[in-house]
Amino acid sequence: MTLIKVGGKIVEEEGSLQTLLHDFAALPGKKVLVHGGGRSATHLAAQLGIESKMVGGRRITDADMLRVVTMVYGGLVNKNIVAGLEALGVRALGLTGADMDVIRSDKRPVGEVDYGYVGDVRRVDAQGLASLLNAGIVPVLAPLTHDGRGQLLNTNADTIAGETAKALAEAYKVELVFCFEKKGVLRDENDEDSLIPLLDKASFQRYVDEGLINGGMLPKLKNAFEALEAGVETVRITKAADLAEAGAGTRIRCK
Repeated sequence: MTLIKVGGKIVEEEGSLQTLLHDFAALPGKKVLVHGGGRSATHLAAQLGIESKMVGGRRITDADMLRVVTMVYGGLVNKNIVAGLEALGVRALGLTGADMDVIRSDKRPVGEVDYGYVGDVRRVDAQGLASLLNAGIVPVLAPLTHDGRGQLLNTNADTIAGETAKALAEAYKVELVFCFEKKGVLRDENDEDSLIPLLDKASFQRYVDEGLINGGMLPKLKNAFEALEAGVETVRITKAADLAEAGAGTRIRCK
């Protein structure tokens, strides 16, 4: 089966969304789609007079912002994707982690930064997701989870993708694909021709030490290596527009 994680910018713009949905619908076999939606959340928050606060690229989620991301991630973005897939003949079901108790998280403890209502994934119900997949239904997962006591939690979409892939790897041969705006992992983020086609742990650490890999790519790659170590078959990071090309992007391996 294939698990695709796609960044918010791709699903928030009509042209790139339609291309993605056509390519995703054409993928053979069982599949899951995990999406973001941060730019839309920031835009709606501004319209409502709610300040967006970020620390190190991560969103601070207070009570007001939690309402916004719930509306945007679990509502607008998720249902646009579901409707688009249904129009292409794909039986899709939009879910947050609270639906079917599919992803449960713990509220992140307060450390140097209080991230507010942000969740760190505790478990993924692979059996519940498998029941949908085996019924021919494509789960579309929004980046929201819950703590089992009635509290919704904003949760990093890359983490949701990695943890879901790891859980499903017990039952399927899983390919995890992170899709975003670039061709893959680049030596120079401003040069599309600087693609790193293959990345292992040693070369990853070398690029980090040299300052060539940083920022939002770090947690994405951390999730990628953890997924491989937990039994996920293959992991790729690629441009969303190249999803249909099996060899495109950067392939990640442990050794």
